[in-house]
Parts: sequence; C-alpha cells; structure tokens
Amino acid sequence: MSNIRQDGELPEADPRPAGPDDDRPAGPALPRATRSRVRHAPQALTRAQVLAPGERIDAHRHDDHQIVYAGSGVLAVTTDAGTWFAPGTRALWVPAGTVHAHRAYGHLDLHLVGLPADDNPLGLDTPTALAVSPLLRELIRAHTGTPGRPGPERARLLAVLRDQLRVSPRQPMRLPTPSDPRLAAVCALVHDDPADQRTLAALGAATGTGERTLSRLFHADLGMTFPQWRTQSRLFHALRLLADDTPVTTVAVRCGWSTASAFIDVFRRTFGHTPGQHRRLP
Repeated sequence: MSNIRQDGELPEADPRPAGPDDDRPAGPALPRATRSRVRHAPQALTRAQVLAPGERIDAHRHDDHQIVYAGSGVLAVTTDAGTWFAPGTRALWVPAGTVHAHRAYGHLDLHLVGLPADDNPLGLDTPTALAVSPLLRELIRAHTGTPGRPGPERARLLAVLRDQLRVSPRQPMRLPTPSDPRLAAVCALVHDDPADQRTLAALGAATGTGERTLSRLFHADLGMTFPQWRTQSRLFHALRLLADDTPVTTVAVRCGWSTASAFIDVFRRTFGHTPGQHRRLP
C-alpha cells in the first residue's frame, strides 16, 4: 500500500525491520524492482524529519526541486545514475522529476527544502552535492523549522538561502552507476567488500573481462579511473561506519586502507577535516 498522502506529502521513512539484504551497503543505483514502484509526490514540501539508522524513504519523484540536508548522520540519496552521499558538511540538490530514494546512516536529522520547478537558483538539471557553510546550514535549519509560517520575514530568509546556494562550491560526492554489465560485475565486487585489495587485472580475471577493457570502460562509462571509483566507494562506506560511531582505525581496516593515517589523509583531502573532527561537527 502506498504511503503517499493525498496532500502530496513525501512518504514517511520505511519502518520495516531489516531483511536479509538490508545489512549490506546501499548499492550504487536504484534496484530494478524499486524503479518499478516509483511514487509521485507532486509537491516537494519544506520540513524537518528525524530518521533512525537504516530507515528509508522509498523511491519517489516530485514536480518541484528539492534541497536535501542531513544535520546529523549521513544521508544517501540514490537515483538511476548512482548514489550521492552527504555528511553534515554537504547538501544535495535534487532537480524536479528526478526519481530518488533516501537512506539514513546513523541518527539522521533530515532537512528538506522544496522549490518550485521554475525556481532553479543553481541552474542545474542533475543531482549535485554542495558544500554547506555554517551560514547556509543555519539558514536551512531555520527555514525548515518553521515551514507553516509564511510572511515577509520568511520570504527574506528564503531569498538569502537561495543566494547562498548559488555561491556554494559543488563537491564530487557521487558514486556513479555502471551501465555496462562487465563493469557492473567488477564494481559490485568492490562495493560489496571495500577491503578487497585485488587489482583491476585480478578483478577482471574473476569476472571474465580483461584489464585494458575494464580500464577503458571506467573512463567511458563512469568518467573516472578504477582507483578513483574505488576510493569513492570506500569513502561511502567510511561515512556510514563513522555515523555508527565505529572507531577510526576499524573504519580504515574495513574500508581497505593500509593504515589509519592513510585513511585520515584521504578523508581530510576529500572533506576538509579529519574523521575525528567529522564526529564533532554540528
């Protein structure tokens, strides 16, 4: 039974207990079965919502644009093109009409800002991760905290929020989805076991595709190299584990880094702070 309300409200988080597959990491794209059950919520409402670890909002689409921000925890937004993941220093732009699903890692303080389809301050028609400054964070929290209070003050707040969105740097926080089945087989092995240290040649041998072919497919299909894709996948896993308060050294080992210092270095270069500092961010 659909959980879309007649007023166009977003579906609530899926409260179902985890099934056999739910302990595995979220895949890089919407499952085929999920895509066949897409819900239509015409209006992307502005609101705040708390999600428990592992809770989901199933695949749906809006006629409006939406800004999605996790004030705590880590949010994964999955589309046909891949998974965008965001800690508290990132927000996600979801254009009107984009089929997407949400999943919470850690205790998620979710903030959603809806904008009409003709109001696109970013001029973007694809999902994009944006850096969130302290000012933008507070603007989003203030705007979603009083969604039913229209008036001049709220209109001015939204105007400043839109201005801040325009100047927010865009961040490469997407784990793209391969369309070629040979590439998909390799990416599935990497994503299912981020600690797997096999080279592209060894992974190709395990899936029946040559290293040169796979290397070419990574560039042509995903626009990145195999090491770049694997690092993105490992960072996705690392954010999930950090959201569950897993020790930094354990995160490094589980996600395939040879040492904790190597993991900390990559994390700092990607997010601008260390994993330890990440836990203390508001």
